[in-house]
Amino acid sequence: MKKVIYFALAVMAFSSCQTGPKFNVSGNISGAKGKKLYLEASALSGIVTLDSTKLGADGSFSFKQPRPESPEFYRLRMDDNRIINISIDSIEKIRVNAPYEGFSTNYQVEGSRNCSKIKELTLLQIRLQDKIDTLRSMVNANHMKSNVFEDSLSVLLRQFKNDVRINYIYAAPNTTAAYYALFQKLDNYLIFDPLNSKDDVKCFAAVATSLTNAYPNADRSKNLYNIAIKGMKNTREVRRDTIKIPESKISETGVIDIALRDVKEKLHHLTDFKGQVVLIDFTVYQSAYGAAHNLMLRDLYSRYASKGLQIYQVSLDADEHFWKTSAYNLPWICVRDGNGIHSTTVSLYNVNQVPLDFLVNRNNELRFRIDNPKTLEGKIKGLI
Repeated sequence: MKKVIYFALAVMAFSSCQTGPKFNVSGNISGAKGKKLYLEASALSGIVTLDSTKLGADGSFSFKQPRPESPEFYRLRMDDNRIINISIDSIEKIRVNAPYEGFSTNYQVEGSRNCSKIKELTLLQIRLQDKIDTLRSMVNANHMKSNVFEDSLSVLLRQFKNDVRINYIYAAPNTTAAYYALFQKLDNYLIFDPLNSKDDVKCFAAVATSLTNAYPNADRSKNLYNIAIKGMKNTREVRRDTIKIPESKISETGVIDIALRDVKEKLHHLTDFKGQVVLIDFTVYQSAYGAAHNLMLRDLYSRYASKGLQIYQVSLDADEHFWKTSAYNLPWICVRDGNGIHSTTVSLYNVNQVPLDFLVNRNNELRFRIDNPKTLEGKIKGLI
């Protein structure tokens, strides 16, 4: 810990004595007398405090720091959760005026078009989160079914992503606002999935290309380029027409068996659950859909498990540790396919989106592919 502190102090001391070009962030925070305002760097490695000031009665402030060699992100922070995100590229002076109440949303920024776009993106994300929270509260109060919630979530996310993709990412992929858009979150999960969604990978690739062309030696350029390459490899086209189903994969009743291990390394065969109605669920936990989808499954499981429903959930997550942590306390069968979307199982079941569900009847026969979540509960009732 001491080494980390000494290193941070050394960096700050080095930065403060540099005589090169500086950027300036100044402004006024009303209603914040006696409050402390921080300027922090949002680095790839984490948040680093650069400077702070105690606000007087007039609320004015001014921070100066060495201008970065390539575009970087910073933030103004008050307390623990009042945050204004800004970016610095070729801009040397930015002015921010904000009230203490509504600090993160009601501020005004001058001198940077990118910072104005970042504010727009922030407000879009906050509105999306508020809508999802409202829908979730309706589910918790039993005023909305979980499958309706998941369908509504899907619509809201699709609308949000289309808006951001067209108006912020593809419209100007060479800007810090486009970079910022890629890493927005819903419920602490990335909204744009750089590893499992081909459309989202294209967004990462567009910004990575622009950033690499302009700043080939910048750490952010290299990091984003690596993410885009990994995503393109992970979502490359698989020639499913060349895949033949091995007879050993098919039981005597015709269901395609799956044999994968759970978080405790126990092997589970899909065919072990003959006599039960089995919901096969292909999913990615580490996505904006993950938590909401599991909420829907938990609702179904609580109502139909006693009547013979089993859930066989197949994770296609690239991050094994994240999957184990997320799946550990779930009440149904949770397994993971380490080959992700390129696994034989995914090919055999023709999984072209996640989440995606199938239903197997009590005789171990594959009966339904569920492309529309609204029909899932009705199909389960028909088999129970």
